[in-house]
Amino acid sequence: MALPSLTLLGQSLLSGIFIGALYGLLGLGLSLSWGMLRQINLAHFALAFLGAYLTYQLAGAGMDPLATLAVIVPCFFALGALMHWLLARFSVSAFNSLLVTFGLTAIIEALIQWIWTADFRRMESAYGEVKFRVGGLYVALPELLTLAMALALSLAAWAWLRHTYTGKAMRAIAEDAPIAAAFGVDVRGLSLLLSGLCAAFAGVAGLCLALSYTLAPGQIYAWLGVVFAAVMLGGLGNPLGPLVAGIVIGVSEALTMAFTAPAWAPLVSFSLLIVVLLARPGRI
Repeated sequence: MALPSLTLLGQSLLSGIFIGALYGLLGLGLSLSWGMLRQINLAHFALAFLGAYLTYQLAGAGMDPLATLAVIVPCFFALGALMHWLLARFSVSAFNSLLVTFGLTAIIEALIQWIWTADFRRMESAYGEVKFRVGGLYVALPELLTLAMALALSLAAWAWLRHTYTGKAMRAIAEDAPIAAAFGVDVRGLSLLLSGLCAAFAGVAGLCLALSYTLAPGQIYAWLGVVFAAVMLGGLGNPLGPLVAGIVIGVSEALTMAFTAPAWAPLVSFSLLIVVLLARPGRI
């Protein structure tokens, strides 16, 4: 087997970091809702793709892709809060929330297919044409934007949970909601806030998907497995965990493709997950 060149290895490493950042961004909302609200909200994947299609539509109407966040983020925040209200209203358990939100995912996929059809869609923007050269390596602007947004949102969420009153109250709710309520914490309001933020994160991830990838409704499920693994490896309720785990998975996949065949790459994420579970069974 011929070894890849240093240039190919360097480019693979960069690609792995960028795709890993997207894994982390896609998993951020799922990790927080699962770890802190005890809701396994698989609809975050569908919301990310809905955000991608809305970005595609608004950009096609003349809006700057980044400016579409001014429309998408508030709408998704309200949608996320509504989803949490419905799940809490009917006292849906963690396991049942997985089933319910998987159904919502199928509904959103059907809605996307009804509006935009099952044809592949590609957003053309000025961002996609910008590439930077660093030595013999090339970096596309959309990938840099994805990494920057993933880092900014993950660090902001970590700082909010760690250093603000509302963040500390949210952590108290995650530990023991009845005791937190007894000490005057607004459990209902903060839960709605966090759920809205998680959905807004999915909307931002949708922008990054639209900037870099061709869209098709059925691709929702192609991202589910690897992001799910990144969330579990990174630790539930940890804003930085999915980003770190996503980059580890992304780099591992990219280097696997560089040394072997692309068909081996999908095995990496779940192999890492199995190893971690066997070595530290109490991690998840």
